Amino acid sequence: MASRSLGGLSGSRGGGGGRKNLSARNAAVERRNLITVCRFSVKTLIDRSCFETIDDSSPEFNNFAAILEQILSHRLKGQVTWFGYESPRSFWDYIKVACRKVSQNCICSIENMENVSSSRAKGRAWIRVALMEKHLSEYISTALRDFKTTRRFYEEGAIVLGEEANMLAGMLLGLNAIDFSFCLKGEGLDGNFPAVIDYTPYLKFTQSSDSISSDEEELRTLGSSGSESSSPENVGPPFIMDENSWFNKCKRVKQKYQLTLEQKGYLEELLRLREDQLSESVSQNKVLLQRIEDSDLAHKLEKEQLEYIIVELQDQLKSYQSLDQLSAEVSLSQTSLDPGQSQEGDGKQDTLNSISEGKEDTPSLLGLCGSLTSVASYKSLTSLKSNDYLASPTTEMTSPGLTPS
Repeated sequence: MASRSLGGLSGSRGGGGGRKNLSARNAAVERRNLITVCRFSVKTLIDRSCFETIDDSSPEFNNFAAILEQILSHRLKGQVTWFGYESPRSFWDYIKVACRKVSQNCICSIENMENVSSSRAKGRAWIRVALMEKHLSEYISTALRDFKTTRRFYEEGAIVLGEEANMLAGMLLGLNAIDFSFCLKGEGLDGNFPAVIDYTPYLKFTQSSDSISSDEEELRTLGSSGSESSSPENVGPPFIMDENSWFNKCKRVKQKYQLTLEQKGYLEELLRLREDQLSESVSQNKVLLQRIEDSDLAHKLEKEQLEYIIVELQDQLKSYQSLDQLSAEVSLSQTSLDPGQSQEGDGKQDTLNSISEGKEDTPSLLGLCGSLTSVASYKSLTSLKSNDYLASPTTEMTSPGLTPS
């Protein structure tokens, strides 16, 4: 009886451990699937942005927003009410607390939006605003670094608490290259309906041989881990691949090799083209630098010539100013010297008059006072004595006997 009870107890413990392992494996698969689908959605968004603008009507964006909402809501703790009950909460309650440290964040502006009332609608508006600001990766990275707040809002096994969180922040960084355009008053912000992920667009992705082998190895690992708690008799047959599977695998490897060769040729041709463009740009840069040097030299010479011309003009202006000043001084001196010159002229006239009076002191020269054409003056001239004569002005001026005393 005791052995049976111990056996039953060990069996119940083994069953509880198996269920726990199964739930852990299911949670791991769920996390990995969400991260994989998120990576696919980011890739499709980047591909679609090359052809058209991403807005609310784009199905790729709607799917990405639903995936991100599912990731941020994965194993989110409920809000405990006053009566001890847990009410469901949105990831916006976590974001608005964990992203307060982001510089120039949009948390307050979203909180003050009038047309957005529910917490889920505010979270969806935050996703759109962060994408338009190209800061979604920065928001997620800042929130994940606040590990204390993250532990307070999420349960064990959440994506944001595992190793997948770092992958999430890295893959969201590629969205900064896309220009998004959203309307924050559309139907996409309606918080009454949950986000639904559409997996059909991602079924087109073919699985490579490497991922197939990794999946097979993972299946073996999961099988071995699941058989640890079971008896050795439950171990299945070994995994055997037939000839067709080997042929398909070789065919896939060959296709991958050909694709790699084509990509290699394309990249080599692109590299050669870029090298030619680079060499041409370098030569053009050299020509432009030479032109700039020549223009700088010409500008320097022109500047020196202009400076020399300015100096000459300044000297000429100074000389003109000195000449004007000198002419003014000369005019002033002339005006000041005019009375003296008149006095000198009067003195000279007086001296001449005195000389003439000294000459005409004899009565024989009195006849010159009249007109030379008159008979009386002519007679008076003929009545002069031989020793009395009329000298010329030159002889009178040069004669020592006629110099005034």
